[in-house]
Amino acid sequence: MRWIILFLFFIFSGMILTGFYIKGDNLQSGDLLIGLGISGGVFVVMPLFLFHRWRKREVKDYMLTKDSFKKMREFEGSNEKKRRK
Repeated sequence: MRWIILFLFFIFSGMILTGFYIKGDNLQSGDLLIGLGISGGVFVVMPLFLFHRWRKREVKDYMLTKDSFKKMREFEGSNEKKRRK
């Protein structure tokens, strides 16, 4: 999955750079390549990247619940005790 994401990233980055390069000669084709590169990056590469990074994680660990507030208060209390010593 990592190599697919990198490959697509370089393809879409190349499209954007090529679009800026040929924009001086052919305005419409340059703008089209830039737009397709940005759209591909936003709608293809970014969701793949986010899925790849978050697929093995529990969303519950990042939600604010009563238990998480309790753990934060206990952690802050233990830090204050260490500072006082």
